[in-house]
Amino acid sequence: MTRTPFAALALSTALMATTFLASPAAAFDPAAMSETDQAAFGRAVRDYLMANPEVLVEAIGVLEQRQQAAEADNDKVLVQTNSEDIFTDTHSWVGGNPEGDITVVEFLDYRCTYCRKANSEVDTLIETDGNIRFIIKEYPILGEQSELSSRFAIAVKQLAGEEAYKTAHDALIAFRGDISLESLSRLAEDLGQEPAPLLQRMNEDSVTDVLRANRQLGDRMRISGTPAFVMGTQLLRGYLPVDGLRQIVAEERG
Repeated sequence: MTRTPFAALALSTALMATTFLASPAAAFDPAAMSETDQAAFGRAVRDYLMANPEVLVEAIGVLEQRQQAAEADNDKVLVQTNSEDIFTDTHSWVGGNPEGDITVVEFLDYRCTYCRKANSEVDTLIETDGNIRFIIKEYPILGEQSELSSRFAIAVKQLAGEEAYKTAHDALIAFRGDISLESLSRLAEDLGQEPAPLLQRMNEDSVTDVLRANRQLGDRMRISGTPAFVMGTQLLRGYLPVDGLRQIVAEERG
């Protein structure tokens, strides 16, 4: 993350603050200053900042905190605006406690390293809490193998049901080889499923429609990477260990 824009804004703020200390705010008008006064003012501010560089560091920190708070507020609006598609669509797998007091939604890509890393953390959260409704959104964004994986998982759900989907999901998130039609055929057999109907369903509109709906939702919510989580009213962009996830759940309940 570049700090250049922050530094520029912090410098501008520092200039105004320094001038305010020197004279009443209402009397300060940079446009009314002569070139000589502007030059003197610039030298004074530079000397002050060179002698007190911690002012810039502090100002940059405050600006970053304000930006993060604004982004969090914007994300809450996105969650609220898209709540129906996030929490109550008819095509996503729902696990955990269906009657839980908080819903956690994960947008994931099976080929995503951090999705794989987050999987055990999320499982621990769901299992140890016992009162979380959990939704998985298939969100393949890392290429052809990602899309094949998600199409396979969705096809399993549509043809074999919720329990079979979760088994396929766990197998795909743990899979370390290349994903192809051949490897998915072998995986189907390992899961006790007939490969041919699954491979055929993978290319049908019913599967494509699910992926399209999830991608459109992600675009509206400005989700550009995985994993991404909606936890109650909050949108978390990226991986977080289980203790951090628990903290967000506690905040939502509180």
